Amino acid sequence: MIEFGRIDHVGQVVDDLDAAIVDYQRVFGMRVALREELPEQAVEAAMLEAGRCRVELVRPTDPEGPVARFLEARGPGMHHIAFAVPDVAVALRGVAAAGGELVDERPRVGLGGRLMAFVHPRSAHGVLIELIEDRG
Repeated sequence: MIEFGRIDHVGQVVDDLDAAIVDYQRVFGMRVALREELPEQAVEAAMLEAGRCRVELVRPTDPEGPVARFLEARGPGMHHIAFAVPDVAVALRGVAAAGGELVDERPRVGLGGRLMAFVHPRSAHGVLIELIEDRG
């Protein structure tokens, strides 16, 4: 059984990160907690916060990358739900043992240096699931 903590954040793909940040600040009063480029994932991302709510905005940086393909096929919008787990590697093994399909066979470094991995949307009725190291 996988030990889930809580929903850590919801991820949204955008085509203009700066404009999206301005809109989230103006409309929802969110603030940028972290922003960085992740070349190995071919994205630039920003984590926005308002109270205990967190939204990750993700912009593709490589037109051939998976996030760019997602944006091209579906347009801007919901990309993933991230669940906090105590140990990403253990959670991946649990998902695989239960018959879930993994995108990542092992954890990798994500935004803010946190370990993370993705579970294929076919295992969650069309929703990409991110498992992310719980930092409380």
